[in-house]
Amino acid sequence: MSFFKRLKEAISTKAETVTNKFKEGLAKTRDVFVERVEDLFSRRKKIDEDFYEELEEILIGADVGVNTVLKLIEDLRAEVRKRKIENPSELQPILSEMLIALLKGQEQTGLHMAESGLTVILFVGVNGVGKTTTIGKMAHMLKSQGKKVLLAAGDTFRAGAIEQLEEWGRRVGVDVIKQQAGSDPAAVMYDALHAAKSRGVDVLLCDTAGRLQNKVNLMEELNKIYRVIRREVPEAPHEVLLVLDATTGQNALQQAKLFDEKSGLSGLVLTKLDGTAKGGIVVAIRQELKLPVKFVGLGEKMDDLQAFDSDQFVHALFSKWIAESENEEEKAGQ
Repeated sequence: MSFFKRLKEAISTKAETVTNKFKEGLAKTRDVFVERVEDLFSRRKKIDEDFYEELEEILIGADVGVNTVLKLIEDLRAEVRKRKIENPSELQPILSEMLIALLKGQEQTGLHMAESGLTVILFVGVNGVGKTTTIGKMAHMLKSQGKKVLLAAGDTFRAGAIEQLEEWGRRVGVDVIKQQAGSDPAAVMYDALHAAKSRGVDVLLCDTAGRLQNKVNLMEELNKIYRVIRREVPEAPHEVLLVLDATTGQNALQQAKLFDEKSGLSGLVLTKLDGTAKGGIVVAIRQELKLPVKFVGLGEKMDDLQAFDSDQFVHALFSKWIAESENEEEKAGQ
């Protein structure tokens, strides 16, 4: 069975609404990146140095990341030699398969939940990445799964941050534990943890200040929050999720490296994928950090936060190639 057929079959077992969300959310990346690759594959009649150089340029332009691209091109060269491939169009399924391999990791991509009692999820990230919105959307997702959710307004420094979280709480129907603006974030976490325990809450989602990664005192503040959580729930936080804005490309990668050093991240949430043509950043982050991308933001709606799925991601990018390969198989079978 061909690779594209296997991919289509893997997708067919998944919810159509989710498949459509990935397709819509990755439209900009598909329009720019895949069209450029298609143009290259149809324009070049042979696989030579010029072909590899141009493919390298396209992949780097999609923010796949220089190191990852160099490895990808090296692997492609090896496959071309091994299979004695001469026609660039034969590389389409091979490239797609390699991208899936780069996106898949050994880690669990789902949320790590407590075996019993309270699950604590800590969200970190700089201002403007969509952290509070992500928390609101995740609260909606968990509530729709029948879980009792509580929010902690730990971003006490940014003007309007507490009100923004409260607004999400109202929309989703979830309570928010808060103190006044400028108060100690660790004290807010302490209150929220006690409230969560006394109310029999399943999941506590904790917002934190959009601390600039170069301000050491803010990183220390984050460590203080971490210590308070550990003291109250020894095995928590069960997740430390870094929220990144996909539209910032390589800058997102730098943020991730710095936060991982300081906070010990367990996973990433990539927001605004629908707003960028550089969706390749998912591959770069996955490869360079070896951290799972757990969720992706594919739009503005409440249910547009989706669990990341490498099959869905590659299928959404290369759906046109899949359709073309099906047509070719049909013709060959006639």
